[in-house]
Amino acid sequence: MVKYDSVRDILKNMPRQLTLRFRLLGFLPLIFFLAQTVHYWRVGGLGNLLWMCNVGNLLLAIGLFFERRELIRAVAIWTIPGLGLWIRYVLYAPFDYEMVFSSILVHVGGIMVGLIALRSVRMDRIAWAYAFAWYLILQLAARFFTSPELNVNVALRIQTGWEQTFSSYWKFWIVMSAVVAAGLWVIGMVLSWVWPSTPRLQNHEPKHFPFSI
Repeated sequence: MVKYDSVRDILKNMPRQLTLRFRLLGFLPLIFFLAQTVHYWRVGGLGNLLWMCNVGNLLLAIGLFFERRELIRAVAIWTIPGLGLWIRYVLYAPFDYEMVFSSILVHVGGIMVGLIALRSVRMDRIAWAYAFAWYLILQLAARFFTSPELNVNVALRIQTGWEQTFSSYWKFWIVMSAVVAAGLWVIGMVLSWVWPSTPRLQNHEPKHFPFSI
């Protein structure tokens, strides 16, 4: 019964009402997402908005506005590998000030808001599964709604540099999905140790830094 209630957790509001100030925090990731939208609208390639970190900021805003803790947790988990991949594949790419500026808002700003939110909503041990399901959904969306040239969420072809390792995309996808699932599980476990979601801690949450329930 406990496991069943946990699975339904995403459909429920948080057990205690968020302060208005905390919920207004959702405007920050919404602004970050809109900054990327304006950038891609101006330069072309709106399909890039379906990258995990871009959509993540939109979902984080929705989670904060409507008190959906599993949305907040799933996005917060993804901000960590998202920041690492951004550093590897964007900061080391040819410099473009406008692109980097909007990306900073999404990746650096997104992880900051996500971790601040976790300070109050905590992390449970099944949130990684929601994060992985969201990854699969966005990969499917990228296959249907983005151009092959963009390869959004590596959903259409083997990531550059791995062509000699894998003979087909689907072999690459199976390995990549297994690695992603394992990585999300590890991150979720670590965050659940730092901010465990337990009835005792939820009922005695300190009223500080800087938002509280």
